[in-house]
Amino acid sequence: MKYCSRCLQPDTRPNTVFTPAGICPACDYWDRLAHVDWQERYEILQDLLAEFPRKPGQKFDCIIGVSGGKDSTRQALWVRDKLGLNPLLACLSYPPEQVTERGVRNISNLIEQGFDVVISAPAPQVWQGLMRAAFDKFTNWARSTELALFSSVPQLAIRYQIPLILWGENPGLQLGDLKTLGRTGYDGNNLRYMNTLSGAALDWMLDAGIDRRQLIPYQYPTPEEFDAHGLQIVYLGWFLGDWSLTNNGMYSVAGGLQIREDPVENTGDLRGVTSLDEDWVTLNQMIKYYKFGFGRVTDYCNEEIRHGNMAREEGIRLVEAYDDSCAPDYIDQFCDYIGISTAQFWSQVHASVNRELFDIRSDGRIERKFRVGAGL
Repeated sequence: MKYCSRCLQPDTRPNTVFTPAGICPACDYWDRLAHVDWQERYEILQDLLAEFPRKPGQKFDCIIGVSGGKDSTRQALWVRDKLGLNPLLACLSYPPEQVTERGVRNISNLIEQGFDVVISAPAPQVWQGLMRAAFDKFTNWARSTELALFSSVPQLAIRYQIPLILWGENPGLQLGDLKTLGRTGYDGNNLRYMNTLSGAALDWMLDAGIDRRQLIPYQYPTPEEFDAHGLQIVYLGWFLGDWSLTNNGMYSVAGGLQIREDPVENTGDLRGVTSLDEDWVTLNQMIKYYKFGFGRVTDYCNEEIRHGNMAREEGIRLVEAYDDSCAPDYIDQFCDYIGISTAQFWSQVHASVNRELFDIRSDGRIERKFRVGAGL
């Protein structure tokens, strides 16, 4: 395990390759942003939008996936108020046991601001069963739900015949998931290859006893379907020089976004602006830390370090203190939902711990072997 010489990105992030100088892809990209002409990029965006004129009788110029969170709220407001477009907002709804009141209020905020929002809701029993199956097989309950979340937007784009899909950040450039890189910095049609969506075959879902007809919401449209309907995903983050966790949060709070009040010890959320529509992603962030050696706090600190808002040493302190943070109440609620005990939960997590990076003590505590910022 090695760390980027600039930030706290480890080379254990899936699909990440450091430069020969030991710099992660995200820091390498950040260096190149210093030479970007942002007015030129805005003009590129205008030219790009002109390639997708609204069809006669069509109400919407584009489609944006929204959760009511910081990134999607900023996108919706910026696209309407800055670009003058009329977007259709697409929201995949969590079941009542999972969605937070905060998340419902944030979607309501977008509706109250005049946006058209179409909400899709996969069958809750199938959703619940797949979450259990994904946790049992991958120790990643979101393996199925993320497929549904990512698939819902292009599916609805096809349904409403809206070819232009506007997305947020480019995970290849801004996070380092290099398999998602497209023909240009804003081309998002390779989003299907990101680590979250990899292994998208339905085999494991079918093996869990789910009927193929019930899996339609979990099927990302094929490249052939993209071509047949002329779909194009465009990363808006490529055009915005101030795109970041903190900036998007501040922009969206000014637009009515309700943020978290949990302490960082419960969530690892330094600003209270992530995963606002549900709480169980916090479990997956903790488990990600035990698998790969980095979690939510690492992602926060990396961005703040690149932007010059945080010293690397301060980032190390925060990562050491909070990268595996997760409130026990969230674990209890999740276990109750999928029908397991907390003992079963921790047994599954312990079985998935990366033993090259961590030790498991006799009392169940998980301790890192590596030094944050230095590695093994």
